[in-house]
Amino acid sequence: MKMKRFFSLAFVFAFSLLLLGCGVSPSSEQSAAFSSSPQSSASSASFSTDSTIPSVSSAGSQTDDISFHFLELGNGRTGDSIFIKAGATDILIDAGSYYNSYKSVSAAINEYCTDGILEYVIATHAHQDHIAAFTHNYATPNDTSGDGVFYNYKVGTIIDFPKTTSETNVYDYYCYARDYAISQGASHYTALQCVRETDGASKVYALGKGLTMEILYQKYYESNTTNENNNSVAVMFSQGTDGHFLFAGDIEEGAEASLVDSNPNLPKMKLFKADHHGSYTANSAYLLAKIQPEIVCVTCCAGNQQYTSGADHVFPTQELINNVAPYTKKIYVTTLGSFTDTGVYSSFNGRINVTAKDGAMSVDCSNNDTILPLSEWFNKVGDLYPSKPNRTWPSNGIALN
Repeated sequence: MKMKRFFSLAFVFAFSLLLLGCGVSPSSEQSAAFSSSPQSSASSASFSTDSTIPSVSSAGSQTDDISFHFLELGNGRTGDSIFIKAGATDILIDAGSYYNSYKSVSAAINEYCTDGILEYVIATHAHQDHIAAFTHNYATPNDTSGDGVFYNYKVGTIIDFPKTTSETNVYDYYCYARDYAISQGASHYTALQCVRETDGASKVYALGKGLTMEILYQKYYESNTTNENNNSVAVMFSQGTDGHFLFAGDIEEGAEASLVDSNPNLPKMKLFKADHHGSYTANSAYLLAKIQPEIVCVTCCAGNQQYTSGADHVFPTQELINNVAPYTKKIYVTTLGSFTDTGVYSSFNGRINVTAKDGAMSVDCSNNDTILPLSEWFNKVGDLYPSKPNRTWPSNGIALN
């Protein structure tokens, strides 16, 4: 009887081990659901509705961190260049403001990108202050080296503007440099190919755990315009279900209206890069009422008359402030210019670093963290105007205390 009981217990024990050996761990299924190459569409398993996979939210450790770095460009020219670290994915939006900005742009990239590979590069439109540092002056179709992002970094995917009215040298030089990057293995799609998901392009790209990048439709991907700014690519980054961050180059009021009307589910934004450097022609009340941003970053040389004459229209404008103020006081500006000398510049906030981690936002600037409405420039009298401050905070704005 003892021997029979021993064999019975041994059989049960061995059978239990066999069952455990054949089982599939739920954690391995979850890991597979979130793994994808940087160029895979986010319509894949990362959005699975399988009840065994927990939904991703921006709280806790369910998402990778994402950080946005608004660069100063090493000269007194207004322009855009934003480096984004999304988990382990490196992304660059634009490379302005002039050819000589490459030194500043590359130095910043090298602080965050450790392998020399930019998984994604987005060129919003064909203006010098957004594309010059992708290339170099006097570039030719046969160049294989020299200054310029496309000659010095391995690029995974390039996404740029479907239409342009540009007939400038800088646009030609950009195309030569882009073609070189393509010859070295980069994929190239326009924003229209992305939103239509044609020719291998995707509308949504998975960047990391709980992180996506979505190309948003606006009508000037297809419609003609004489305003090059309205050709700009619009892109939204998302962290989990409630963290959203909007970048739309230099689109102006008409393109902003199309962006809102074409994307009815456009959510509120944790972060918004002010359109067209804080111009009065952009950042409309219609767009701001829709996205209601928590943080606004303005890439400009504040007070500089490079692009416009007259105190009312230098960046950042009163119109921007009026339209943003009901939703946030957290407005930051990269660079300080001069109203009388376009060659003079210094840091305003400096490089603006915004990080989304565990559902919380933080801002850390290289010069100071003072918000625009409390800054010396904003409240200075006798600079832009003889007897009133450069800009004023509207009565319907968020309280500044």
